[in-house]
Amino acid sequence: MGMARVRGPREAEKLTDAELCARVAAADVGALGQLFDRHVEAVRRVVARLGVGAADVDDVVQATFLDVLGAASSFDGRASARPWLVGMAVIRVRRHRRSLARLAARLAVWSREPERVVETPEASAEVRQRARRAEKALSGLSEKKREVFVLVALEGLPGDEVARTLGIPVATVWTRLHHARLELRAALSREEP
Repeated sequence: MGMARVRGPREAEKLTDAELCARVAAADVGALGQLFDRHVEAVRRVVARLGVGAADVDDVVQATFLDVLGAASSFDGRASARPWLVGMAVIRVRRHRRSLARLAARLAVWSREPERVVETPEASAEVRQRARRAEKALSGLSEKKREVFVLVALEGLPGDEVARTLGIPVATVWTRLHHARLELRAALSREEP
């Protein structure tokens, strides 16, 4: 007798992340879909904030969740799979960066201005200017500082989870975060009109 499949959204909503991971490990693709539905926005946000171009974000997110198929049996059973998934996404982003073809595509995407709907031309210009300053400041951080800043400050993950996710001591998380904040403040103050 095999494991019962997740039959519908109501049944899946009752399952914990650990139960869903156990089902994924037993080849229940429906459980992977439910895990995806629960955490895709957080993973997508992290991937985008780590500098993956808009054209590649969905590919990296999808690859992260496909990695879950092989890694689900190693899930440690914590209450939320979000930190674990974010850690897998960080690893996937690192792999993505190593690809020269994707690097060229990402640079081409970054060179284009994202479209935003804003009521007035003045407000639109101000929003674009702030976004460029913030993106430039964030991209000026080292990869290690940027990862910690995105995970702790922007995603709100606890320091101990980030340490476990990145495989570093908690003190290193706080040190990198401190220096990232100092560098961001300095960069943004230099950029102010």
